[in-house]
Amino acid sequence: MKIYNTRTRQKETLKTREPNVLHMYVCGLTPYDSMHIGHARAFTVYDVLRRYLEHRGWRVIHVQNWTDIDDKIIQRANELKVSAKEIAERFIAEAEEDCRDLGLLQPTIMPCVTEHINDIIKAVQMLIDRGYAYARSGNVYFDVSKYESEFHDYGLLSGQTRDELIAGARVAPDEDKDDPVDFALWKAAKPNEPFWDSPWGKGRPGWHIECSVMSLKYLGAPFDLHGGATDLVFPHHENEIAQSQALIGVKPIVTCWMHSGVLTVGGEKMSKSLGNFVTLRAALKRHGKNPLRLLYLSTHYRSPLDYSEERIEGAKASLRRIRTAIEVINTKLATETSEENDDKKERASELMQLLEESTRLFYEAMDDDLNTAEALGYLFRIVGAALTYNAIVKESPSHSEKVVLSLMKDRLTNLLSVLGFDVRELEAPERLEDALGEELLKLLIEVRAQLRQRRLFDLADLIRSKLSELGIALEDTPQGTQWRKT
Repeated sequence: MKIYNTRTRQKETLKTREPNVLHMYVCGLTPYDSMHIGHARAFTVYDVLRRYLEHRGWRVIHVQNWTDIDDKIIQRANELKVSAKEIAERFIAEAEEDCRDLGLLQPTIMPCVTEHINDIIKAVQMLIDRGYAYARSGNVYFDVSKYESEFHDYGLLSGQTRDELIAGARVAPDEDKDDPVDFALWKAAKPNEPFWDSPWGKGRPGWHIECSVMSLKYLGAPFDLHGGATDLVFPHHENEIAQSQALIGVKPIVTCWMHSGVLTVGGEKMSKSLGNFVTLRAALKRHGKNPLRLLYLSTHYRSPLDYSEERIEGAKASLRRIRTAIEVINTKLATETSEENDDKKERASELMQLLEESTRLFYEAMDDDLNTAEALGYLFRIVGAALTYNAIVKESPSHSEKVVLSLMKDRLTNLLSVLGFDVRELEAPERLEDALGEELLKLLIEVRAQLRQRRLFDLADLIRSKLSELGIALEDTPQGTQWRKT
């Protein structure tokens, strides 16, 4: 399998320090507000990577942190007049529930910053002792110039020059750093802020040091893969590399840096001020987990993704095709087996050839930088073949055809589950959102059946036609009339 490595800017064979074991760290949430669909897109990428590798027989040690102390958490706590701890715990619990509802696998380890304060203090002191950091007015800063003089790779991950790094550095008016690109490892406490005692006074960790400490503690060095969204490349991941390599003296500290693309809404960056902020909880309630997952995976993970109502409705329509394909296969398998002949054997052979080729190409796409968009295309080839077979072949299938149809269904549902789709939902009979509407639909189907028995075909056809205009297709089968959304 090859993954695009942000550090080297090329696809590389996934190399791990243990055979068939991936040690993966993914930057998690700062729980000061509800989880949004951009977070969910990034986490879905690493969820699918893990699922796919486990499907191929790998073991994945997946660490994903909670940044449960941060400026934004403190600000939100002050606004609501509660403790920062209460805010963090509230939104961690909410995010965990949302992740379960989306069908994300729970990470192997989910450490919190506040549980590792002593580890962080020890790491900061070690950096000071080694000359890579300095204390000033209760703050501790990382000395980028000192680091660069020895490691010569600061800016490599983001591909930025020193001038660009200075322009992008966060420089607060009250900071007294030696260099604009230096960054905080420990921040002196301000009035009414949570704090911990340290050798430099009361304070709390800086943003970047937490991930260095927790990734090295749980995964060791060097570990195999570090994930996150592209907006974390600088300054967060660039600074994380510097801290970790200065602490351990190992270069590179991470074998592969993997980053997912940004998500926009209606072509604009998601923002509460623009009114286009979409929480994961709201999106799940409105659309469900399978449509969201299909939307995320229909675009290559490194590419930007624009979220819109049109695209999510398109994902729903594609899922209806999958559901219909499963239904028609089940219907064909439920009929009596017809007599075998050369035409049916040839048809079965052609379906088997398409199935095997599509399966092979699915795996090739997944092995080529987790190309889920292309992989899904090959699954929809199987879907299309099933629907075409159903439309063309009206008689019952022979034994050879049933064998292939059964295999098509098993392969389709298996590979969809590898991508994290809830297959049980796709296999369940389709339902209308409105219970009363569903009962009325069943009544219309029953009335149509009685009209057909009385040979009042014009009225029966009128019911079918009007339902079609409303997006409901009726299909008469040996097991009775089936309906589906179009």
